[in-house]
Amino acid sequence: MTPELYPAIDLRGGRVVRLRQGDYADETVYGDDPVAVAVGFAAAGSTWIHIVDLDAAKSGDPVNRPIIQAVAASVAGRAHVQTGGGVRTVDDARQLAEAGVARVVMGSAAVADPSSVAAASDVVRVAVGLDHRDGEIAVHGWTRGSGLRLDDAYGLFPTADVFVITDIGRDGMLEGPDVDGLTRSAEVAGHPVIASGGVSSLADIARLAEIPGLGGVITGKALYEGRFTVAEALEVLR
Repeated sequence: MTPELYPAIDLRGGRVVRLRQGDYADETVYGDDPVAVAVGFAAAGSTWIHIVDLDAAKSGDPVNRPIIQAVAASVAGRAHVQTGGGVRTVDDARQLAEAGVARVVMGSAAVADPSSVAAASDVVRVAVGLDHRDGEIAVHGWTRGSGLRLDDAYGLFPTADVFVITDIGRDGMLEGPDVDGLTRSAEVAGHPVIASGGVSSLADIARLAEIPGLGGVITGKALYEGRFTVAEALEVLR
């Protein structure tokens, strides 16, 4: 299985941004046209686009949903859209599916009520987002620890399509991914694992591509900072 590339678009106030370690006070703006960014990713050969609605993740208000719908429409037939941030109910999942999203990411809501993943899975494919600090799952926009350990979480979600594993300490830091931790996750999760956080170079992607069973790699900041292109990353994954 060749891992998929998931170039990331983080939305806040309709703009393309990146946060350092999930800190809303530490934001870099990379553009005002998310649709153009997504079209560029698809044109470069990516078959997935990963979107995070940071506003919805924090407030629950899906203010960026029209943009997500526009992105899905703009890449239809070329790339699938996976989106997370504020997906808290089956109704949220249904509305995103109707907006053209192929897979939703449920994080805090999944941890709070694992049965919500099973219910949402009847509507659309669901990725369970397991964002952790030193192995403890964090919730509510990474502002609180849940007490749930990463190793104990996988078995709670038998209907998950994939797991998105984010090492918060590495997110937006360009310090390299947690290869050892992700290797273990891929071994024990029971579903494909998508790596998120810390990718800084093509060498990082090459290391991730060697993990048996890894389903994909999310990368954002490194693309926006020009460390490599989507086409180069896809070539390494192949």
